[in-house]
Amino acid sequence: MSRNNVRGPTSALTEFLRSSGITPTTVARRAATRNQDEPVAGPSNQAENEPVQDAEEPEPEPESRSGRRRRRNAATSGYASDELDEPETPAKKQKTTAKAKAKAKKAAKKDEDAEDEEEDTYTALSKSILPTRPPIGNLEECAKCQTKFPVTKYTLAANPGPGWLCHKCAKSAGMDPFKKPAPRKRAKPTEKRNVAYFEERRFPSLVSICINIVSKHIDDIEAFGDIGALNMESISKAISRNRSLTSENVHLFYGAENTFLTLYDTTKLSPDAFVTLGHLNPNLTTLRLDFCGTLNDAVLGSWSTSFPSLQSLELLGPFLVRVPAWISFFQSHPQLQSFLITQSPRFDLECIQTLVETSQGSLQRLRLKEVGQMSDAFLEHIAQLSGQLTYLDISDPTESCTEDAIVTLLSVVGSTLAHLDLSGHVELTDQVLHLGIKKNVANLDGLVLSNIPELTDAGVSEFFSTWGCTPLSVLDMSRNPSLATGALDAILNHSGPALRDLNINGWKDVEDSALEKVGKAAFELRKLDWSWCRDVNDFAMKELLDHCKGLQEVKVWGCNKVEGKWVSNGTRTKARVLGVESHTAI
Repeated sequence: MSRNNVRGPTSALTEFLRSSGITPTTVARRAATRNQDEPVAGPSNQAENEPVQDAEEPEPEPESRSGRRRRRNAATSGYASDELDEPETPAKKQKTTAKAKAKAKKAAKKDEDAEDEEEDTYTALSKSILPTRPPIGNLEECAKCQTKFPVTKYTLAANPGPGWLCHKCAKSAGMDPFKKPAPRKRAKPTEKRNVAYFEERRFPSLVSICINIVSKHIDDIEAFGDIGALNMESISKAISRNRSLTSENVHLFYGAENTFLTLYDTTKLSPDAFVTLGHLNPNLTTLRLDFCGTLNDAVLGSWSTSFPSLQSLELLGPFLVRVPAWISFFQSHPQLQSFLITQSPRFDLECIQTLVETSQGSLQRLRLKEVGQMSDAFLEHIAQLSGQLTYLDISDPTESCTEDAIVTLLSVVGSTLAHLDLSGHVELTDQVLHLGIKKNVANLDGLVLSNIPELTDAGVSEFFSTWGCTPLSVLDMSRNPSLATGALDAILNHSGPALRDLNINGWKDVEDSALEKVGKAAFELRKLDWSWCRDVNDFAMKELLDHCKGLQEVKVWGCNKVEGKWVSNGTRTKARVLGVESHTAI
């Protein structure tokens, strides 16, 4: 009779052993082979001497064929694996079996990777036979030089042993006790499945395409015809934004007919490129270069002859230019009307003296921002430009000038000033407002007094309430933490309708009632920065956006009460609102 191929429920362990090739048959075969090699023991005398029990054993109940097979397998292998677990339903057994197979396959793959990573598994010593290192700090005798040395965690065993080696002998034997073990190579992770609807499609922007085309076809740029000064300005900004302006493609902006030139990022231009700029633009009257850190004495010396008509020079970051080069340049350009530099640590007292002497009859705009050697002595020379300065920026010095020196300077040059920047002079107080600006400056259009911590709310409020100057269009009094509601109310009453650019960043104590007036009073605003004004909220923002139709940019960094609810209220604006926490990606 044929046997039916029907198998009853088995445990997960039995199924796992069967999938690994371990069955009761193979176990029995190995046991039989092992028993053949062992000597057969004789009958036990103890068994013969034991009395035979007369008690009859109960007759076993008949059992099925599968039960007899399990008992026979258990007797052969020494254990019954089916009795280790509770019987399970066929569906659950099938699921568990699949998990077990997956785990076994993963473990086998891991073992294979580990074997491949070993340099020489057959010559490596077993960890069980490695000598045990003595406790750290014990004195041991070197097996080679017989000297005593303290045991450390870097101590190596002698080869051949026994014994231990000091560090010197270990190195002489070609072993480095301090060598770190090579990191194990990790198996390359399998490629993650990319879900199509979660993938972000990245396309090059139109600006980057234009930049690449212009840079690639720089030699054939004349084929596009006359680009025009306005387009040149836009291209210059776009290229500089990605820091793509180089010594090769900068020739696009050169031309003998140019009278003004602005390059917003010249980081990658070499000194030779700056020299070439002078030779290919001989008719320039206005030149502005930002981030010109590679500009040096040789360049400025070349410009002394290549720019005969230059009247305005603006440089950001001319770190390398030394005093003799500045003096030579000033002497060759006595017609300078505007000299604006930022971050020039070598510009000293002799330089400003030469500039004032050579351009005393023409200089109208002067910026010495972040000049490390700025001092009261500088102001004495600047005071000689009385009656001609319209723009003065002496902000952010290394050390603040004294209040008396600045008041004296303003009493001489203040009557003609239209823009004044005294930011970063931390020694100034409310007195500079009342004694220096209120009495001597009456025609300002822009005032910047940032980072002057000694200014008070009461002093600024009184200043704007009693100042007879024309309304300001640009006002920056940021980073003055003592200013609050009184100062803002006075500012809006004095210059509200004329303000185009207002910066009150850091006025943490100003009240929401004053902030809500900004939009109504300064309805011509184009830019507003009221970051870190803690009481700015959605109501103040809505008032601002409803009344300032020409607004272009608003900064609300650190304003936790701004949530953007004005959008749901129907307020529409073209202004860029920067810093809303709920709109910021984490």
